[in-house]
Amino acid sequence: MLFSRKPLALPDRASALPGRAAAIPTATTHFVNGRDLSTPAENGLREITFALGCFWGAERIFWETEGVIVTQVGYAGGYTPNPTYEETCSGQTGHTEVVRVVFDPDQVTLDALLKLFWESHDPTQGMRQGNDIGTQYRSAIYVSDEADLAAVRASQTAYQAALNAAGRGEITTEIKPLDAFYAAEDYHQQYLAKNPGGYCGIGGTGVSCPMPGAHAVD
Repeated sequence: MLFSRKPLALPDRASALPGRAAAIPTATTHFVNGRDLSTPAENGLREITFALGCFWGAERIFWETEGVIVTQVGYAGGYTPNPTYEETCSGQTGHTEVVRVVFDPDQVTLDALLKLFWESHDPTQGMRQGNDIGTQYRSAIYVSDEADLAAVRASQTAYQAALNAAGRGEITTEIKPLDAFYAAEDYHQQYLAKNPGGYCGIGGTGVSCPMPGAHAVD
């Protein structure tokens, strides 16, 4: 979304922007499917948060996936509470642009979503994704259930092996439990549905992630 050069090093907690106590205003309803954007992972639903570059294109990948109940873009992985888009883009919040994904495991597995994540961007680029440069474009997976970390790490290992075989670099994806998710402003939510001709810098490596049964439902 923004092409100007940004800081490529993350701030520490002491130097991060202070943010604010109250959440910034945002949408309440999913523009595509009409569901409540704050839908919790309850009653058998599960949740995971992905960062794979500009969240406009990243969100569309997941809302178009069968079994995904709701998607919501926001900021995570940093220190600043309730940041704005402009603050996040400054590189002084520590956050990356993310997509919160709530899904029904009876319709789509975690492995299937992880395979989609790895294949939909280049996770070897560090603090950038294509022409989008800055800490807010780094690749990341934030789990809401620490039990999911084993599956995430296994998928990383599988994809790294495939990338090695293809002569590609090392995965730089940040993987850890989700500390906090801050919803982005209204106009960012389902942006490419509202603006079909809008910018999307998402693109994969062309290397398949070898995860047997990734598209099967348990």
